[in-house]
Amino acid sequence: MASKKSASEPLNYRDAGVDIDAGNALVERIKPAVKTTLREGVVTDIGGFGGLFRLDTDRYRNPVLVSGTDGVGTKLMLARQLDRHDTIGIDLVAMCVNDILVCGAEPLFFLDYFATGRLELDRAQAVIEGIAEGCRQAGCALIGGETAEMPGMYEGEDYDLAGFAVGVVEADAMVNGSRIEAGHRLLGLASSGPHSNGYSLIRKVLERSGDDPSLPLGDTTLGEALLAPTRIYVQSVLTLLGHHRVDGLAHITGGGITENIVRVLPPDLGIEVETGAWTRPAVFDWLQDQGAIASDEMLRTFNCGIGMVLVVPAAEAGVMIDTAQSLGEACVDIGQVVEAAAGEERVRYR
Repeated sequence: MASKKSASEPLNYRDAGVDIDAGNALVERIKPAVKTTLREGVVTDIGGFGGLFRLDTDRYRNPVLVSGTDGVGTKLMLARQLDRHDTIGIDLVAMCVNDILVCGAEPLFFLDYFATGRLELDRAQAVIEGIAEGCRQAGCALIGGETAEMPGMYEGEDYDLAGFAVGVVEADAMVNGSRIEAGHRLLGLASSGPHSNGYSLIRKVLERSGDDPSLPLGDTTLGEALLAPTRIYVQSVLTLLGHHRVDGLAHITGGGITENIVRVLPPDLGIEVETGAWTRPAVFDWLQDQGAIASDEMLRTFNCGIGMVLVVPAAEAGVMIDTAQSLGEACVDIGQVVEAAAGEERVRYR
């Protein structure tokens, strides 16, 4: 056990729990992964005081910048419990880029914030390489970030993540829901699992069940199903927007199907959702069974297998489903937009 320094001995930052050399080593370690995310517009390499990106103003007539920020929530605690850190960065990027995609925006660049009690290089490298993978999937550049060692704020190797994305969309191409009418169809794109929402309840269910994360669940295990990274819809949805009329987009995050779709509708409209239109991944059945969770609570907490919803004219629905499936998305018609008078429930399940 190391002896304490006397009051007369000089202190340094490492004595306080912050290792500057480790931070510098991490920057060098992650540079190869960061370089794989570079795209047109990036001006500088990581390591400076700010990330620079040049917007190609010749490409746009009337560009609008769209930004979004998020974290991963308590899914991080499950990642630490299972000592699996290579995909949690994908979750971080996904939660940000899927949000700005709802406006029709193409993500341009991303920055992350990684805070920990003690910087463990291998773990931090795995996390940030996951962030780089998320950026590659989204087609955006990782142009900077911050790594903060904060002993006393975080215990040991505990860590937290946050990030933000900036994208661009033509002003006249923004998806804002203003053209949505009764009769529009709701097309759901399949999720990869719970994504990054509801994990406080998930961890409670896991604790109550006593099930081992290695428990077989369909063609995977319980732990793998719970840590499956959030699906990034950017490339396929941007392609759909370029070929079809999409009047509304909803990212199904906290609040589930119940609360997120109506956010993009005019106030006098609601939705009818056919819950039998898609098959829920087995992990949601496990959650409901082991937690004795009511169906309405499931639909208000989790995505239940639908990660993104497109609101489209009925005449467009069939061909759009075909296009989405050709792009590798499992896409299904899950219901329709209906009129909803004042005081009526705006969300109805059948």
